[in-house]
Amino acid sequence: MIEWHTVSTDQFELGESPFWHPAEQTLYWLDIVGKKLLRANVYMGTVETWDMPSEPGCIAPAQAGGLVIALRHGIFRAPEWGGALHPIATLPYDKNSVRANDGKCDPMGRFWVGTIDEPKARHAAALYCIDCRGGGGPRVTAHAADALTGNGLAWSPDGRTLYWADTPSHIVHAWDCDLQVNQLSAHRLFQQFAPKPAGWQWNTPCADGEVPYGGRPDGAAVDVQGNYVVAMYEGQRICQFAPDGRLLTEIAVPAQCPTMPCFGGEDLKTLYVTTARHGRSAAELAAYPLSGSVFSTRLEVPGLPVNFFVD
Repeated sequence: MIEWHTVSTDQFELGESPFWHPAEQTLYWLDIVGKKLLRANVYMGTVETWDMPSEPGCIAPAQAGGLVIALRHGIFRAPEWGGALHPIATLPYDKNSVRANDGKCDPMGRFWVGTIDEPKARHAAALYCIDCRGGGGPRVTAHAADALTGNGLAWSPDGRTLYWADTPSHIVHAWDCDLQVNQLSAHRLFQQFAPKPAGWQWNTPCADGEVPYGGRPDGAAVDVQGNYVVAMYEGQRICQFAPDGRLLTEIAVPAQCPTMPCFGGEDLKTLYVTTARHGRSAAELAAYPLSGSVFSTRLEVPGLPVNFFVD
């Protein structure tokens, strides 16, 4: 029986990009709409907040300390919490209609950032890699494109498979990944979910024999067995898929819109999941009053640890 707990009493508009910092034993995440970075001492129940100058899309811890942060207007390095933001790279997109979204570091220490096409009209979202290792300035490369909302980025335990989702298209892609040369190949469709029915609302009843809408893929993580664990936005669930694509389990979440899971705790068996309340109806928020919270539950299989940014 899954039992969910709230990380704190605070609620946020659009929680995303959670990660567990093993040295600090703290949970980090962000609120895109609120333009905030957050970190929690889950044992004390305290949350620290750091305001950002524009919408943060994703964050990752840095090996040398502090964070790397993808904001709407660029990639920044923060040597310490609450300190100065040092620009390290910009991505080639129109910042009036595209911004940074889901991302994380690969096992080699490069920062990968997916973007979102806010008008959802031009398939302008793409997946970029920012490599700051070895000096000489950042090396920015594009690895996938023609998407609406880049999400669900994750690597298999051996680093040889990369997963990336396009949320509005209800698709999770997979590629063979050669980390040594930073190259993707052998693209394939990992998951194709049923589209959102026309006129669907969160409380739309199903007709006899009709399958309810299960949501669309948002953020994701991978466990030590290589299972892909993905938040299904508007689906009120987390799905776990085997590496061969089989659905292994579904975990109901106490919010209609889970956004991204991560594994944490000393044994990496605590599953944390961020959620959203931004743009949701008053009726839905009355039915799911904890929407916007960060939830946690315990699982049997641990997840992979966070990868650190190297510069």
